[in-house]
Amino acid sequence: MQDVYLIILGLLFILAITDLVVGVSNDAINFLNSAIGSKAVSLRSILIIASFGVAVGAIFSSGLMEVARKGIFLPHEFYFEEIMIIFLAVMLTDVLLLDFFNSMGLPTSTTVSIIFELLGAAVSISLIKIFNTTNNISHLANFINVDKASEVISGILLAIFIAFVTGAVVQYFSRLVLSFRYERRLKYTGAIFGGVSLAAIFYFILIKGLNSMAFVSDHFVEDINENRIQVIFCSLIGFTILSKILISFFRVNILKVIVIVGTFALALAFAGNDLVNFIGVPIAAWQSYEIWLASGIPASELLMSDLAGSVPTPEIILIFAGGVMVLTIWFSGKAQSVVDTGVKLSRQNEGSERFGATYLSRTIVRYSIMFGGLVSELVPKNFRKKINSQFETPKAKTASREIAPPAFDLVRASVNLVVASILISMGTNLQLPLSTTYVTFMVAMGTSLADRAWNQESAVYRVSGVLNVIGGWFVTALVAFVGAAVFAVIIYYGGLIAIAFLVVITAFLIIRNSLSYAKKAKADKRQKKYKRTDIITINEITAESSVNISQVISGIRKRYTKTVDNLGYHDLAKLKKNNKKVGELESEVDNLKGNIYYFIRSLDEDSVEASRFYIHLLDYLQEMVNSTRFITRNSFEHVNNNHKNLKFNQIRDLKKIDKNIQELFEEIKYTFDEHDFERLDDILAGKQQLLDTVSEMIEKQIKRIRTSESSPKNTKLYFGLLLESKDLISSTLNLIQLFREFYVEARSTL
Repeated sequence: MQDVYLIILGLLFILAITDLVVGVSNDAINFLNSAIGSKAVSLRSILIIASFGVAVGAIFSSGLMEVARKGIFLPHEFYFEEIMIIFLAVMLTDVLLLDFFNSMGLPTSTTVSIIFELLGAAVSISLIKIFNTTNNISHLANFINVDKASEVISGILLAIFIAFVTGAVVQYFSRLVLSFRYERRLKYTGAIFGGVSLAAIFYFILIKGLNSMAFVSDHFVEDINENRIQVIFCSLIGFTILSKILISFFRVNILKVIVIVGTFALALAFAGNDLVNFIGVPIAAWQSYEIWLASGIPASELLMSDLAGSVPTPEIILIFAGGVMVLTIWFSGKAQSVVDTGVKLSRQNEGSERFGATYLSRTIVRYSIMFGGLVSELVPKNFRKKINSQFETPKAKTASREIAPPAFDLVRASVNLVVASILISMGTNLQLPLSTTYVTFMVAMGTSLADRAWNQESAVYRVSGVLNVIGGWFVTALVAFVGAAVFAVIIYYGGLIAIAFLVVITAFLIIRNSLSYAKKAKADKRQKKYKRTDIITINEITAESSVNISQVISGIRKRYTKTVDNLGYHDLAKLKKNNKKVGELESEVDNLKGNIYYFIRSLDEDSVEASRFYIHLLDYLQEMVNSTRFITRNSFEHVNNNHKNLKFNQIRDLKKIDKNIQELFEEIKYTFDEHDFERLDDILAGKQQLLDTVSEMIEKQIKRIRTSESSPKNTKLYFGLLLESKDLISSTLNLIQLFREFYVEARSTL
C-alpha cells in the first residue's frame, strides 16, 4: 500500500512541475503586460526584471500552503486515502484547464482555478461519504469551508467591477493632466506623479510582497499595518523628492522608472503569493504522506487533523520552483501569447482584431455611443474642446518602421501598474479574496477605455474580446469545480487503473495541445510576413505581393483538389473540413483588405499607381477565393443533402480540369516564390487553352442532358463547378496580367 501512495506522490510532483509551467505562462500577463505593451525598456531587460522579481518572491516565500491544506475543506473530516484522491484530482484538472487557456491565449486566474478544483473534489468525496453513511446531504457543510468559498465568489465579482472603473477614472484624469504629449509637462508634474506612483508601489511591496517572505517577522508586518498612514506619508515625501532629483539632475524619464519598479513589484508579489496555486497541493500531499507514515494507522482510518497546522515548505523546493518559473518566463511561447491578448485588447493603435463582433458587443457599443453623445451635449462646447485636445494622439512616425510602435504609452503603463498595486494592497489589508489576474487585466481594460483606445473603428471588437475573457473566467470556475469532482469520483471507484487512464489522457492532451500550438505559432509567424503594412519601395511592393499571391494560390490549389477528390468519394466529413478551411482563406484575404489603409499610408507620396495596383490585386485574390468558396460549399451541400453522386464521366472531367489548374498554380507559385517573373508571359500564353478545356466540358454536359443525364441536382452542381472553375482561371490569369504590367512598368522607372 505504501508503494501506491509513493506512486501517487511522484505523479503529483510531476504534475506540479507541469502546473508551474502552464500556470506561470498564464499569470505572466499580470506583470509583463504593461512593460511589454509600452516598450519602456527592451524585452530582454523586461524579462530580466521580471525574472529577478519572480526568483526573489519564490525563493524567499514563507512556503505556507494554507489554502491547499485547510482553506477550502476541513481536513479533520477526511481520511488519508480520501485526501490523496482529492489532491490528485485537483492537479490533473488544473494542468489540463490552464494548458487549455494558454493554448487559446486567454488569461485566467490560477487562484480561482485551484480554489474551485479543491472545492469540487472535496464536495465530490464528501457526497460519497455522506451517501455511504447518513445519506443526509445537509451534512455537507461539516466537510466544506462554505464561508470561504462564498467570500471568493463575491470578492471576484466585486474586484472585476472596481478594477475596471478605478482604472478608467484614474487614467482619464491622468490624461487630462499629462495629455499624450507628456514629455514637457513631466518637468513640472513628474515629481508629484512619480512620488505618488512609487509610494503606492512601495506600499504594495511591503503589504503584498514582503508579507509572504519568510525572513520578514510577524512583528514587522504588524508595525506596518498599525502605522500605515505614517508609512504612506513618509514614502510619499521621500519618493517625490527622489523623483524630482532623478528628473532635474539626471534627466531620467520617471515613467520608465515607475514601469520597471512596478513590474518587479508585481512579479515579486505574484511569485510569493501565487506559488501556492502551483505547488501547494503536492506539498500538502507530501506532508499528509509523512503524517500517515509516522502514525502507523491504515490509510482508510487516519483522519488528517494534523494537516491543519502550519508546516513550512523546504527551501530547496522553493528554489527549484523559482527556477522553473524563471525559465518559463523566458522560453514559454504560450506566455507570450497570453500577454499578447491583453496588449492587443488595450492597444492605442489600429490593426487587425483577434475577436469578432457579437450581438452583445454591438449592443453595448451602440448604447454607449448614444449615452456618450447625450453627456457630451451637456458639457459646454469650449470646455469639451479643451478636454478633447488632451486626448489627441500625436501622428505616428513612419520613418522608424524597423521597430513596431508601442501598443500604448508610458503614462498608461504607469497607471496600470500603480492602480493594480493599490487595489491589490487594499484588498490584502481588508482581507478580501481577489485574483491578481482579474485585477490587472480589468485595470488595463479600464485605462484603455478611458484613453479612447476603443474608438468606433475598434470598440465592438475590443468589447467582444473583453467579454470573451470575462466569460472564460466564469468557465474556469465551473469547469474547475466539475472537472475535479468528476476526476475524484473516477479515481475513488477506479483505483490505480483509473489513475493510469487519467494520467495517460492528461499527457496525451498536453502533448496534442503543444503540437497544435506549435503548428499555429508557425502559421502565425508566416502570417506576420504575409500581412506587412510598413512597405515603402516598389521592390518591397513586388516582394510583398509575391508572398500574398503565393500563399493564396497554395491554399486554393489544395482546396480545389481536395474538393474534387472528396466529391468523387462522396466523403461528407472531408468536404465539411475542406469547406471550413476555405473560410480561413477568406479571413486571410479579408485581413489583407482590412490593412489597405495602413498599406497606402506607408507608401511614398508618388504612389497612386502602386496603391491602385495593390487594390486591384486584392480584388482578384478575393474573386479567386470566392470561386473556391462556391465550389467547396456547393459540393458539401450536395453531399450533405444526400443527393446522387456525380457520374464517373463527370468526375473524370473534373479531374482533368483539376490537373490543368494544378499545373497552372504550381507554375505560378514557383514563379512568385523564385521571383522569376520572366515566366509570366509563358503562363499567360496558355490562358485560352485552359478556358477552352472548361468550355468543352460544358458542351459535353449539354449533350449528356439531352441523351442520358437524369438528375437535375447533379446537373446544377456540375454546371456550377465548371462555371466557377472557369471564373477561377480567368481571375487568376487576370491577376497575373495585372502583376506583369505593374512589374514591367516598375522596371522601366527604376
